Amino acid sequence: MKFKTIEWKKDRVRLLDQRKLPNRVCYLDCRDSSTVAQAIRTLAVRGAPAIGVTAAMGIALAAKKMADCRPGMFRQKIEKVCQEMRETRPTAVNLFWAVDRMKKVLDRWSFLDAPAIAKRLEEEALRICKEDVQINRRIGENGKRFIQEGAGVLTHCNAGALATAGFGTAVGVIQAAWDEGKRFHVFADETRPLLQGARLTAWELVQAKIPVTVLTDNMAAWLMRSGKISLVIVGADRIAGNGDTANKIGTYGLAVLAKWHRIPFYVAAPTSTLDLSLDSGKDIPIEERSQEEVTHFQGKRIASKGVHAFNPAFDVTPHALIEAVITEKGVLRKPFDKNLKRSMQ
Repeated sequence: MKFKTIEWKKDRVRLLDQRKLPNRVCYLDCRDSSTVAQAIRTLAVRGAPAIGVTAAMGIALAAKKMADCRPGMFRQKIEKVCQEMRETRPTAVNLFWAVDRMKKVLDRWSFLDAPAIAKRLEEEALRICKEDVQINRRIGENGKRFIQEGAGVLTHCNAGALATAGFGTAVGVIQAAWDEGKRFHVFADETRPLLQGARLTAWELVQAKIPVTVLTDNMAAWLMRSGKISLVIVGADRIAGNGDTANKIGTYGLAVLAKWHRIPFYVAAPTSTLDLSLDSGKDIPIEERSQEEVTHFQGKRIASKGVHAFNPAFDVTPHALIEAVITEKGVLRKPFDKNLKRSMQ
């Protein structure tokens, strides 16, 4: 991709503002950790891997700004920033994974002065960013074999370069198959209520010159019955120990439809998305966002006054509906409880 989702600019974190896409390509310069946290909270940057990388850079930025503090005060302030990042969004486990990595660096080098610790936190944030791109490319390589010449590939929400530090997870698999020379067609659910599929995934695929058709969220069943969908591939925000997977609301319904029509349903995600501390998806916290995301569109009310809206940002797909989980360590199949655990060893 020719665009950069996240960039470290030494004195700021630059983010491609995804709220403006596809009509405007503009960047948000975050010069302090609170602005980074707000960008995550308001979906200027979104996607599980991307918010993990962004949070790590936000912590590194805070450390750089506070490098003249006394060691005790420095540590106290950075721990507060770590907590601020944790509280931005509850479902995507990559966020907590990245913050924990930064916290371990803070603990490991606590005997150094503040500037030296700040330097190591910056190095760790950049390492997390670089690793994410490499991991996504391996996911693409591991998953590209599932897309055959002439296939119809259905995806939901956005799991591309915009949702990561680069290349993408589910869209990374699509990109890798395309780069190999296979020719196929992608169908992108619009993904209500914020239209991440129509606004973001379709935009990415147009940049990559991969043919894409946008569907409203209620069209998938008919296309499956018509024989136009060969496989479904989505990303993930958290995968429990038994393989139950949280992803953008609407994913569960797609998985049920795919099962009925005997179409394979794949999840593409880095192992940092695995949360083996949770036995099943019933323990995954589900973020509920503002009702106005449903009752309004581009600031204008589209539902009658006084109408309430239910707006969970995610749902959980039971592991029984998932054909395989494509990770940077390989393709994991059932029994997921054993194979997910083995992949982390």
